[in-house]
Amino acid sequence: MAIPKNFPSDPFVVAEPDCRWYPGAEQLGNMPIGALIPPLVAKIRREVKEWRDSGYVGASDTSQALLWWWFQEPHHAENGGEFRYYFSQQEAMESIIYLYEVKAVKDKHDLGRFDSSGQFIPANLPENWRRFVVKMATGSGKTKVIALVIAWSFFHKCYEKNSQLSRNILLVAPNIIVLDRLVRDFDGLRIFYDDPVLPENGFAGQNWRDDFQMRLHRQDEVRALNAASGNIFLTNIHRVFVSDSAEPSADDEDLSDYFLGVRPVGKTTNSKVDLGEVVREIDELLIINDEAHHIHDEKMAWFKSIEDIHNRLLQKDKYLSLQADFSATPKHNNGAIFAQTISDYPLVEAIHQNVVKRPVVPDNASAAKLEEKQTVKYTDRYADYIDLGVTEWRKTREEFDKAGKKAILFVMTDDTKNCDEVAKYLENKFHDLQGKVLVIHTKNNGELYESSSGRKEKELQELRKLANEIDDPDNKYRAVVSVLMLREGWDVRNVTTIVGLRAFVANSKILPEQTLGRGLRRIFPGEDAFEKVSVIGTRAFDDFVKEIEKEGVILERVAMGQTTNAQSPLIVCIDKENDAKEIAALDIAVPMLAPRFARDYSCLHTLNPAKFDFLPVSYRRYSDKEKKREIVFRDVLSNKISHKTNLSGNAIDDYSHVIGYFANAVMKNNFLFSGYDMIYDRVLVFVRDYLFGKKVDLEEADTLRNLAETPVSKKIMEFFAKEINFLLLQDLGLPQSCEVLKVSAMRAFAAKEQSYLCAKKSVQNRIVCGGNSFEMDFAGFLENCDDIVSFAKNYDAVRFRLEYVDSEGELHYYLPDFLVKTPDGRIFIIETKGRVGVNDVLKEKRLVQWCDDVNKKSAKAAVGGIFVGQKTWEKHRPHNFTELVAAFSLDAPKI
Repeated sequence: MAIPKNFPSDPFVVAEPDCRWYPGAEQLGNMPIGALIPPLVAKIRREVKEWRDSGYVGASDTSQALLWWWFQEPHHAENGGEFRYYFSQQEAMESIIYLYEVKAVKDKHDLGRFDSSGQFIPANLPENWRRFVVKMATGSGKTKVIALVIAWSFFHKCYEKNSQLSRNILLVAPNIIVLDRLVRDFDGLRIFYDDPVLPENGFAGQNWRDDFQMRLHRQDEVRALNAASGNIFLTNIHRVFVSDSAEPSADDEDLSDYFLGVRPVGKTTNSKVDLGEVVREIDELLIINDEAHHIHDEKMAWFKSIEDIHNRLLQKDKYLSLQADFSATPKHNNGAIFAQTISDYPLVEAIHQNVVKRPVVPDNASAAKLEEKQTVKYTDRYADYIDLGVTEWRKTREEFDKAGKKAILFVMTDDTKNCDEVAKYLENKFHDLQGKVLVIHTKNNGELYESSSGRKEKELQELRKLANEIDDPDNKYRAVVSVLMLREGWDVRNVTTIVGLRAFVANSKILPEQTLGRGLRRIFPGEDAFEKVSVIGTRAFDDFVKEIEKEGVILERVAMGQTTNAQSPLIVCIDKENDAKEIAALDIAVPMLAPRFARDYSCLHTLNPAKFDFLPVSYRRYSDKEKKREIVFRDVLSNKISHKTNLSGNAIDDYSHVIGYFANAVMKNNFLFSGYDMIYDRVLVFVRDYLFGKKVDLEEADTLRNLAETPVSKKIMEFFAKEINFLLLQDLGLPQSCEVLKVSAMRAFAAKEQSYLCAKKSVQNRIVCGGNSFEMDFAGFLENCDDIVSFAKNYDAVRFRLEYVDSEGELHYYLPDFLVKTPDGRIFIIETKGRVGVNDVLKEKRLVQWCDDVNKKSAKAAVGGIFVGQKTWEKHRPHNFTELVAAFSLDAPKI
């Protein structure tokens, strides 16, 4: 079954439970439904949606505040844009909190209430503690959700009376490669501050950042425990668990260990601290397992160690707060998804929403040219496949080099001997790979092969470092050859081509998504462009990879070879490699003024409802029949249910909740990040004393019924928005500072496939206009103007934008479309517009004001503004730029 037509392509948009991917008969075949769909997820999605729409009713104050902060409050990113969590991340976190706190799920038996398939059998699950599994596609940001879980557990324990969550977190990685990645994210608690995990002090009345004083302990570097403020123990399994081998069984092929006992083994690490004992002795603990598909067998030491930790807590009349497992492929050896999975973001949805790369394979015509030759020499046998991989890699390399990004080729072989042979073949045959092939010998489980490589620990650490940092432009390696794709933890982004020269068999316990996983992460995350990873391999490897289509992933068949296009997005960058362009002469230096308009939050406390300028709304009286027991408040923008209240005997609680709802809505709509108590008081006074033109009793059912009417809710929002904007918006006058922004400083970015202009008069290598034919036509006009020196498209990556006040009195930014430099040194800022609305007129006025401010700051008039309407342009198209200025300049008469 294909992705439903109404499934959103935007990963930030809420996806409704009933329009998610579901396997059809073509995917299932003879497979059980549990191999593709977790049994609990469908019902949990529906209930979490209702809970979300209710405004998270039933959750603690701490959980509600965090959910609001993470997923409702606007957050600014370092690049000047907006930071938002994907909906899949939001849904995963909501599901955890909903099950833990609202539904009070304590064990597998409680989880069984959410089974909608009849396949969830609690007796088949080994654990007797609370365990939730989150399934998220590779590259969709599960580490960010892990950080949210840690913060939620910590603050819940700090702020909620009788909380059973924990300030101690055991964060476990399955191997050293995954651990290295987690260290990069969590070292110095970086992820909690780089992302908006911690609310600002004062938000919802708590000092979040001041109170967050957790201590990070890495592997053997366990310091004094921070009992009062919490600890994160970041480790791989070997520091907590004895080994990863199963207990001896009568079913074993070799029964010697079963009858005679397990042979003693030497220590596998040089740990100076018994971390296992440390975590077993503390009184509260939450365990998070990253890449948790390893925990599939109750006989394994990993599972038994968690069981031991839980039992030790029970002996102290405590219990394990939660085991949260995260994996892209939480599957048993038979392919069935872990039954405890509570949230699922499958790869097919991640690809559809452009969160990860799209895997492409050779079409039939291209594949038919590949021949596996009958010869003993490994590289001769697979030369066609290797050579095609290099060809495809080279095409992406040429494109990504323009952006200062490396394209990486990954070749997968069947044993270490052939691994070395392929590396030698690549370096000897292809000049651009000489000295640039990194060989990584791995075991069958994807871990570094230490013993056979004969390398010392220092060399292995350097090897891991080189592998982990291969994206870095200063890292010389362009290709990686390995026995097996490092199937977890090796989370580099720049793999563009995978060549598979080995077959997989059922007992290898490797899944297609694990094999492709390291090539799925995007090189340009957040851009609209579609990124692809080319997958080339032997017929046996190709058949194995195509197994992923059973999970809904469509492998795009494309033409490959010397004469075909690169499987890469359009890279837009400064055209430094073009010898025909003199970048310094074509460059445009745009004056940058400090913002003239800003919001001054320091005067928010002077907000006075008695001085609001508005027309009161009428106060209606309702019949007993109209006074329904439950009143629903809907968001004024989305019309979704935001709050419900009952007209019960305790009207004081009812009106306080309603005023609180309006206070939160006012803060959200006006981008206020603190001061909830003050806003609550102002809303209460306004509603009680002024909204209806008279003083009303907030405890009366009629008052609550009036406030539930959508027109009344909208009026409250409008009145407060108007007064807050009037109060906070300040015209700071002529800016005192004037800096310069050069177009040549533009960052490179990836764009969707579209028509483009290679302009000789621009420092940019391509002019793309997102399918806007008017803008593309105008760019062509500028390119042919002999009376200009150069022009540039003002992409977001240029970072030139103007603030303006819209028709509602709110402060926004907009990006004018083009920048032009003329022979006399003047700079023109040009806005093109198809249909002109009221806000476009305000943008035009702001551009005039900005130009006037710049010219006052410089010795002579240096900038000018041009506003080009499409209708006038089509009627009176100028012949050159001089005519354009005369006709459309904002300080010249219009035609």
